[in-house]
Amino acid sequence: MGKNWEEIAEKIIKKERAVVERNKGKIPYTAKNHVFDDRSDKKDICWWTNGFYGGTLWQLYNATKEELFKDCAIELENKMDACFMDYNGMDHDAGFRWLPTAVANYRLFQGKESKNRALLAAANLSGRFNLNGNFIRAWNDWGDDRDTTGWAIIDCMMNLPLLYWASEELGDPRFKAIAVAHADTAMKNFIREDGSVRHIVGFDPATGEFDRDYGGQGYSEGSSWTRGQTWALYGFTLSYIHTGDKKYLETAIKVADRFAERIPENGLIPVDFDQPKEPYYIDSTAAAIASCGFITLAKVLEDPEVCKSGNATCRMNNSEATMLSEKYMAAAEKMLSALDEIDCDYDPSHDELLTRCSASYHDKEHEFPIIYGDYYYIEAIWKLTGRELFIW
Repeated sequence: MGKNWEEIAEKIIKKERAVVERNKGKIPYTAKNHVFDDRSDKKDICWWTNGFYGGTLWQLYNATKEELFKDCAIELENKMDACFMDYNGMDHDAGFRWLPTAVANYRLFQGKESKNRALLAAANLSGRFNLNGNFIRAWNDWGDDRDTTGWAIIDCMMNLPLLYWASEELGDPRFKAIAVAHADTAMKNFIREDGSVRHIVGFDPATGEFDRDYGGQGYSEGSSWTRGQTWALYGFTLSYIHTGDKKYLETAIKVADRFAERIPENGLIPVDFDQPKEPYYIDSTAAAIASCGFITLAKVLEDPEVCKSGNATCRMNNSEATMLSEKYMAAAEKMLSALDEIDCDYDPSHDELLTRCSASYHDKEHEFPIIYGDYYYIEAIWKLTGRELFIW
């Protein structure tokens, strides 16, 4: 018997009403002893995850139309204006911060201030584009002996929708051209033959030539960091949606197939598919993000136009696309079922939703709450129940 996703959605709403009420004004990243921290102060306002709680609030508002969620989302968006005055605080993660906040707000209410914020963020992101290598630079200087000028990361595939949105909003192809160029570079340099994904790739910033890849937040160089797989899975699916270019769809399928074949029997996703058996670390953010990607990809493959006869770049017929769609939906439901049964805290007195998230394999701390895990879990459930506000 399948899950009752509507019932799960109602459990989430009931819990989040209480969570949001007692966390007004906060921008959380994690929870300690079931209490959210707060990254809204001057020191942490530019933290890369600061848009996800806003996205959660807008998803909740879209589902309920309750003013509490709207008011808190607007307050969070206003606080993030401080980022625009901090050069080092602005980096490649502009999409993660302003798509779930300003763009979400603008999609709902068409406000001039939200549009302005999102366009400023898009302009800053496009300014990070390296013309020599056709990639968007990751991070800024870290103040140590590492030269990161030529670094790019797979995470940035999820920031590209900010540029697609800006091009569509302004009728200006420049932003989309940058997004496409970066996506092409990522497709060529980040996706391995077996469908696994590199996290960090270094290029010579002057010539644009490939230098090397780095293990990044995964177990090691050459391993398969699961959250990186999900950024690619979802990110290339979104680039296909925004451009209609079948090569991005084929890349998303390649990554999705590799991920799907390695989902453990219990549905819980490790930090890295190639990590040792001991210690065995779980990253439920990867499960939640992958579920969003799988559901979105499955819905794309339901469209008969995807396999329209005569399209030279389409390598499947409608029957094959349907089989893939069902496979990906089943993968998402397996992971979401595991999260619901094993890794979700629905207690309204506890702030976190997912309990076993991991930021990086080599961090000292693992299996703790992380706000983007909560966001993507809610987005995935909303996709299954028709409540979703499309943010990306």
